[in-house]
Amino acid sequence: MRHDFLDRYSRQDSPLHRVSAEAKLACAFGIVALTVAVPVTAVPYFAGLACALVAVTLVARIPFGYLGRRLLWMEPFVLGVGVLTLLQPEGWKVFLGIVVKSTLSLVTMVLLANTTPFAEILRVLRRVRVPGLLVTTLALMYRYLFVLVDEGERMHRARAARTFDQRRWHGWTTLATVVGQLFVRSTERAERIYAAMLARGWK
Repeated sequence: MRHDFLDRYSRQDSPLHRVSAEAKLACAFGIVALTVAVPVTAVPYFAGLACALVAVTLVARIPFGYLGRRLLWMEPFVLGVGVLTLLQPEGWKVFLGIVVKSTLSLVTMVLLANTTPFAEILRVLRRVRVPGLLVTTLALMYRYLFVLVDEGERMHRARAARTFDQRRWHGWTTLATVVGQLFVRSTERAERIYAAMLARGWK
């Protein structure tokens, strides 16, 4: 099971990793809030923020290739939302603003996740009185995401070992089948976990 594909570099030793989780969380959310509020015409701000994020990446010793791959996973969602604005008059300006702001915010969150262990983030959330149910839900999601990914990989390997048709459309059909089965198994696992938690007095 791979336990580090989300925050692989969060337990390194660097000056940035040694900063308190409270300070990093406050700084990250402050950057995101300010990035959303600043107009897209404020080019110096966005250029300065981009340079600062590059510097943070270097100080934290996080490979740029790793950071780029994480962005490639998330950018399609950003582009999907932004494309809708192109239908409006001068929609390209809104589209550009969405892409720039979202990308910088995503980089900020990826750097936060890879410089702060998730357990420390949860500790800070509890300390600032975030509802316990939300914190517990985040902890369970983080824990069982790895289980689901591992199970999905096993299912895909088992299916591939029994498939001899190499045509592309058949590959997509196989992937859709695996995703559907994984959804069913995830639901069943969630029900079993919830029943076990209730049996141990969880409310």
